[in-house]
Order: sequence, then structure tokens, then C-alpha cells
Amino acid sequence: MSGRGKKNVKPTTASKTTKSSKAGLQFPVGRVHRLLKRGNYAERIGAGAPVYLAAVLEYLTAEILELSGNAAHENKKIRIGPRHIQLAVRNDEELNKLFAGVTILADGETMT
Repeated sequence: MSGRGKKNVKPTTASKTTKSSKAGLQFPVGRVHRLLKRGNYAERIGAGAPVYLAAVLEYLTAEILELSGNAAHENKKIRIGPRHIQLAVRNDEELNKLFAGVTILADGETMT
């Protein structure tokens, strides 16, 4: 009868391993690679470039989230808001230099 599953089919043991898991990252290496190719930054993109970029983005995100979480904790809040991100970035010398020309908006208002 058609429509019924086959009885003697063994489940496949091969599982997909993502580039992110191979590199030990949480950020999507495959997506970063696709975006680098689509962005016309160069004719060719090496295999290591998206891994490195994803690692840098993951590190920066983790650093900002940690400092923002500390700022929220100091203000006795359990949720990180734009103000906490602003405080974290502006109180860290290196992040402040990196985000010197960035304006962070909160509730439609500009925080400087």
C-alpha cells in the first residue's frame, strides 16, 4: 500500500555539523559568509574570513552584554535596556572609542 512507511528503513546516523559548531561559535558562520559574498566587498572570500568575523562579532556582543548586564544589576533591574547599553559602552574606554560616532536611541529620544 502506498502512503504507509517502509518497515525496514534504518534511521540515518549522519547528522549535519554546522560551520559554527565546528568553530565553537554561537554566531552563524554560514550566514556571515553568505552576507560577505553578497556585499561585494571582494571578488572572492576565503574560508577563514567568515569564521574570524563571526568570532569577532560574538566577542563584541558578549562583552557589551556582560557590561550592560552589570549596569542593569547596579540599577536593580532584571532587564537590559538601551540606557544600560549606553552606560556600558560609555564607561568602557575601548568600547567608547569604537562607538564614538554612534547614537543610541531609547524610546524615540537621543541619548548622548
